[in-house]
Amino acid sequence: MIAVRLDPALARRIDASDVAQDAMLEASRRLQDYLRNPAMPFKLWLRLIAQDHIKDAHRRHRQAQRRSLDREQPLVPAGLTEQSSLDLATQFIDHELTPATAALRTEMEKNLHRAISQMEEDDREILLMRHFDQLSNQEVAQALGLTEPAASMRCLRAQRKLRAILLPESGDSAEAAP
Repeated sequence: MIAVRLDPALARRIDASDVAQDAMLEASRRLQDYLRNPAMPFKLWLRLIAQDHIKDAHRRHRQAQRRSLDREQPLVPAGLTEQSSLDLATQFIDHELTPATAALRTEMEKNLHRAISQMEEDDREILLMRHFDQLSNQEVAQALGLTEPAASMRCLRAQRKLRAILLPESGDSAEAAP
């Protein structure tokens, strides 16, 4: 969850496991408070702490005067982590790894990275929550402060936007195809 949400420039500077470790330390310190009043499922509580640590790391490294991330120039542009896009891409491709299939997988991963990075933050986040974090619709609704029907509709709209980015020439005709 953390690796997918780290700014690519920030991911070159800090590792997702460092952010996860800091989040787990804070969760350990705050565990007794949570146990006294568990207002949400434990998984969502941990996720919120991790999101706060991602935001803190972003602020710390973006607002640094001498070594701001904005002053650094990457040698190679970074995308989303390979593992997360691989999980989504494997749902759409054959599991037999012939040379042609391996090339197709690589191409699909690149297209998926590009498409997800083009999406608005809200749409990207709901897709990541549902498909990468594998949160249920109920958990997504609770995490975003929405009703379940609203979360479902928002996810459906985000999926349609992703489809439109990935298949721009097909438009709405993709829904009519079997």
